[in-house]
This record gives sequence, C-alpha cells and structure tokens, in this order.
Amino acid sequence: MRLSIRHTTRYSYSQPVVHALQRLRLTPKHTQGQEILEWNMEYQNATAELEYDDHHFNTVTLLSLEPDTTEVVVTCSGVVDTEDNAGVIGQHSGHMPLWSFLSQTPLTKPGPTIRAMVKEVEQETQDKLEQLHAMSSAVLGKVDYRIGTTNVTTTAEQAAEAASGVCQDHAHIFIGGARLLNIPARYVSGYLMMNDRIDQEATHAWAEAFIEGLGWVGFDISNGISPDARYVRVATGCDYRDAAPITGISFGASAEVLQVNVAVEQQQQQ
Repeated sequence: MRLSIRHTTRYSYSQPVVHALQRLRLTPKHTQGQEILEWNMEYQNATAELEYDDHHFNTVTLLSLEPDTTEVVVTCSGVVDTEDNAGVIGQHSGHMPLWSFLSQTPLTKPGPTIRAMVKEVEQETQDKLEQLHAMSSAVLGKVDYRIGTTNVTTTAEQAAEAASGVCQDHAHIFIGGARLLNIPARYVSGYLMMNDRIDQEATHAWAEAFIEGLGWVGFDISNGISPDARYVRVATGCDYRDAAPITGISFGASAEVLQVNVAVEQQQQQ
C-alpha cells in the first residue's frame, strides 16, 4: 500500500524563547515491510543543526529555535510503501541487546492492577504468543480508550488503575505485562491510516514483543489487531520517552501550546 503522510506540529509560546533545542523523531524507519519513497521536513523559526541515528536506530534531527521567537512550526511530508506482514517485523538487530527490553522503566513498571491482569493471562495459557494476544485483549477490555484522562507522564499502572487512557497508555500497560511474563517488549510510535477519515489530531502508538521463531511482532492494543499495511513505523524504544516525536529543553519561554495535525491517506500507485 502506498501512503501519503503530512504531519504538522505547531508550538506557541506565551513569552519569547531565549534558547531552545528540540529532538525530533519524525523520520520513518527503513525496515522490513516499509520503504520510504520520499520524506521532507520543513521548519519555521527553527534550524536543523544535525541528524543522527540513536541507540534504537531512530533517526533523530536536532533543531535549534531562533531567539525571541514565539511560534515554531515543524512540517513533515512524504510517501511510504508498506506491506501487510501480519505484524511480524523479523529478527532483532541494532545496538540494544534483546535482554534490555526485559527491564521495566518508570512508565511501564507494573503494580497490583497490571500484575492481576498478568496472573489471569498465565492461568489461561503457557504459550508465549497466546499469552501476548490474551494480554492485548485484557488491556483493551479493562482500560477504556478515553482522551484527556492521561498525559505523557502517566504511568502504565496509573492508567490501568484508572481504567482509562489512550494508545500510549495501552502500549505501556501491555509492555509492562509482557516483560512481567519474561517476554522482551518495546514501544512504537508512528502513523496509522484510518478507514473513516484522513485528518487526525495525533500520531499513533503500539507495542512489539519478541517471540522465538518469529522475531518482533506488533500489537496495536487500542484497535485489537496486529499492525497491517496501514501502519508506518517511525520510532521505537523501551517506552514513550525513547520514541517521543518531539522532546527538548527551552529557556526564557513560559507555557507552550501544542497543536498537531496529521493526515494519512492511500495514494494510487502508477
């Protein structure tokens, strides 16, 4: 499937910025199942200083903001060819050893609520792949998708206890549960072509777990499926912080207002 993507992020500051640096993880991965045909990034009131691959093989662009600016706009656009591999990405590669994806982070660390989910899963089956599907179903069944109840600092256990959250929270709960089952798991940020609309207000997030014989396998917990040709992988990591689209620091600026517009649609192939 050929997907056309346009992603605009607008930061508005109430006071002029003295100095700021932003790390952008907004370039899709060159990986099994997707080919980047075209990708462009444009900036208003900011300058790209350098580009590098981080320890998760995410392409990172370091951006400096122009002094005294009160608004920054980052626009990404491009075309990506994708395949439906039933969520299977393949064998592990990269700088991070596989065992590092067994360690919990502050965002994924299970508490009583997640441990109870995992106990139910373990009672259902001992097969690792079946356990992961059962964990995905348990998270979706017990944690309602509800915008505005969580934020980027909400932990998996907090979202599970509140029984509400968004795709980021679903992914964190699943990852924490998978690691408790001694299965390596990681966070994925990217794009999803929706069947009912083109314009969206956010990027998407899901999880991947490593199964012997298959390699990394994707689970979109929020939609209850494995990623197909409608998905574009952009960044991966141990949790959201490793794969966040934009992170950074600023001085001399007060409260910032963030506006995101994402458009993903199928493009006809010649």
